[in-house]
Amino acid sequence: MITGTPYTPPVTRATFRRSLVLAAIAGAVGVVVLVALGYWAAALCGLFGLVLGALNSYLVLQSVIRFAVTKPSKAQFSRAVLTRLALVTLLALACAWFLRPAGLAVFGGLGLFQFLAIVSSMVPLVKEIRQK
Repeated sequence: MITGTPYTPPVTRATFRRSLVLAAIAGAVGVVVLVALGYWAAALCGLFGLVLGALNSYLVLQSVIRFAVTKPSKAQFSRAVLTRLALVTLLALACAWFLRPAGLAVFGGLGLFQFLAIVSSMVPLVKEIRQK
């Protein structure tokens, strides 16, 4: 059981927040463009993919914090990771299957969020490199 507020490095919180802001901007632009082109279902599914990516990223952050505080076994941590990934994958696959062909945009949203998260995590590194 986690008591109190576990320590989260400021860079981690800032990176997550920056990823959310970038995803919100990309989602808004994507919805406007796709709805204007008449692909409103793909716009909603892509937005759902961005939300799934953000949820996954948040759950990763919480899992790492929990791991640092409680120090579970590698098997417990692996099981938690696989469960989270299976849930996200099943939701994406279900959306893609039942809402096809527009549902495939969920994978575009997931991929876009991962790309934005990587770009966002590079910002502190680039700042540090420029200072040297």
